Amino acid sequence: MRKFSVFFLLILISFTSHATSQQNQLPRRIQANYEVTKNGQLFANVSELFIITGTTYKVESITKGVGVYALFGERQLSSHGEVTALGLKPQHFELHQGDNAKKRLIADFDWANNALHMIVKGVVKDVELILGTQDLASYAYQFMFLPKPLKDTLSLTMTTGKKLNQYAYKINETEELLEISGVQYKTLHLTQVNQNSLKTDTKDLWLGLDQQYVPVKIIMIDDNGQKLEQTLTEFHVE
Repeated sequence: MRKFSVFFLLILISFTSHATSQQNQLPRRIQANYEVTKNGQLFANVSELFIITGTTYKVESITKGVGVYALFGERQLSSHGEVTALGLKPQHFELHQGDNAKKRLIADFDWANNALHMIVKGVVKDVELILGTQDLASYAYQFMFLPKPLKDTLSLTMTTGKKLNQYAYKINETEELLEISGVQYKTLHLTQVNQNSLKTDTKDLWLGLDQQYVPVKIIMIDDNGQKLEQTLTEFHVE
């Protein structure tokens, strides 16, 4: 029994040391700015701030519409939670769209009871919480925690604040060199695989290999065929 205890203790120390080492190598602050086009026309600008403090993280994302789209007001996303050996573990997420209280979304992650509590238009909706679940603000910063190199396929569970969705991605293991506004980025392309024949919206991601695997380009096509393209314009890391 004593040998088993000593062996288990050594494994625990090794795992803790690896997790601590990984966290020490993580950036403490990332500022990422994006430009968004809709069907090829300038639509909005996005400013995001990701901060790690000790064993906690915070993400703030603000989208400001351009031209007539500015009339809808700023779209604000926020997420905070823990930083673990497996990555980000959200505790609370909020979405605000201008001053429209009806569009406010809230999601609380009750990990102890494996429950996700979502508040939509004042109505609480509870669903089972799946291990590794992210939210609209945190998911882009979860890729840096995944074992490298990324291979084959990747599953992502994410809450939009209204519901919990599962996404499957095929990983193109060949690096793609993207040029965005005169800057070249080495990227890994993730192509969404539609598992539901009734679901027609898609989201493809290009992760920046030298940008902590944060997306440098995102292309989204919704159910109505509207194409949104989000590209990185500024990236600062500390």
